[in-house]
Amino acid sequence: MFGLASKNAIGALCAVIAVVLGLLAYLDISTAEFGVTNRRVIIKVGVLRRRTLETLLDKVESISVDQGILGRVFGYGTVAVNGTGAGRTPFKGIAAPLQFRQHVQEQIEATGARAAKAS
Repeated sequence: MFGLASKNAIGALCAVIAVVLGLLAYLDISTAEFGVTNRRVIIKVGVLRRRTLETLLDKVESISVDQGILGRVFGYGTVAVNGTGAGRTPFKGIAAPLQFRQHVQEQIEATGARAAKAS
């Protein structure tokens, strides 16, 4: 069947593939950009394949966070922005998803307070 050398080569190939996939996942997570202004929510994720979302702050209905056990331990999760007319847009493997959601909620509240004060 297979000799010891071919088994070692298959094992080495599997290890190289795992390392490459791990590096690509790390790059996606480490290069993700998030922004919340007084007008917009901006998310950009990916290195090889870039996904972006730019939604007006007043069009954001909700932001949901999904974290499994490993996500809670290591501080990552899936953030889904629900907007009027745009539907649900999920972004997987996002670092500190709860903090991002909190920043968006704070900005929505601040914008609402400024609008109420102006009228």
